[in-house]
Amino acid sequence: MADQTPPPALAFLLSRRSCPAKTLGLPVPERDALLQLLTAAARCPDHGKLEPWRFIVLENKALSRLGELTAARGMSLGRDEAEITKGRKQFDDSHLAVAVIEVQKDSEKIPPIEQTYSAGGVCLSLLNAALAAGWGANWLSGWPAHDRGFVEVGLGLNGHERVAGFIHIGTPSATPPERPRPDLEQITTWVTE
Repeated sequence: MADQTPPPALAFLLSRRSCPAKTLGLPVPERDALLQLLTAAARCPDHGKLEPWRFIVLENKALSRLGELTAARGMSLGRDEAEITKGRKQFDDSHLAVAVIEVQKDSEKIPPIEQTYSAGGVCLSLLNAALAAGWGANWLSGWPAHDRGFVEVGLGLNGHERVAGFIHIGTPSATPPERPRPDLEQITTWVTE
């Protein structure tokens, strides 16, 4: 019988777990290490080579500013206190996050939805690159990511841009919990003819 041990890259993917953002502390990757993770993330599928995404690296002062903006925007929008607190915590508790920004490009061949998929692929690639490098990481969004006032003021986004996700990266203070995984029998259809 052949060896059934998966190759290391597959073994990583079969066991990967995101770390809750609130458990991510110092240290965080230094610039050279982060550039390597961003390089890995940018190798995602990109139909038409449009690069319909970009990165905004958010460090301590920027994260504090975004936490304050979240509270102000939440109050001005009439959001309840629990929503405001939850939206703010991802910035207040973080030491490093990368905002992956979807940048829609005009294309006759590549529809907008495929550009959105590519931006999502970048988020997952960055998350997995950070985890594979030994860091803890988590992909978050939340209502601030979808609020035009927040993203335009806080991140300087233009009308054709939106947040695909905030990837928080740091040193985990706890082992990430396991969670139930999909039942493949329930979600897989085999088509043989």
